[in-house]
Amino acid sequence: MTVFRGAVLASFIAFGANAQQKLGFVDLQRALVEVEEGRAAQARLRSFGENTQKEIEKDQDALKKEKDQFDKQSATMTEAARRQKAGEFEKKMLDFNAKVQKFQGDMETRQRNEIDLIVSKMDPLVQTIAQREGFTMIFDKSRAGLVFAPAHLDLTNELIRMYNDQYKDTKGQAKPAQDGKGTGKSVSQKGKEEPKK
Repeated sequence: MTVFRGAVLASFIAFGANAQQKLGFVDLQRALVEVEEGRAAQARLRSFGENTQKEIEKDQDALKKEKDQFDKQSATMTEAARRQKAGEFEKKMLDFNAKVQKFQGDMETRQRNEIDLIVSKMDPLVQTIAQREGFTMIFDKSRAGLVFAPAHLDLTNELIRMYNDQYKDTKGQAKPAQDGKGTGKSVSQKGKEEPKK
């Protein structure tokens, strides 16, 4: 499958070269975690995960203490009392496992919703870049099986800059990514200095 995907991508590149088409790519995985909304989403998910983990650990410790106490007292219990206590503990364990699974499902749902929201806003921006700069095709590096491409075809920083400009937070603090690669310029303006205002 990987070889086939690479062959398809290579054929696209070859076709683009022959037809003098303009190709580019974005790394959506990187853009997701570097845009300001992505950073905020990560913080929300991390907070939810930490709070959830604390609650799970608290319940787990309580169950362990109850199990230890039951083990110590079981020898002095009647058979009926021991069966009843064991049944009660088993129910608590089932409830605990169900709670853990629910938390895991909630986390996956939250992650998916956060990602889908940001990607839905990025798609039109990628189209804007393509139309503005005359790109025929823009690939997603994280999904297209792209192994190598010249750095000047990487439009990720421009996507991050545009996203942060368009979707500033309420305090207007969103800023473009500053990783040493992004210039905040249009792709067609690379190599030129922007006039100072």
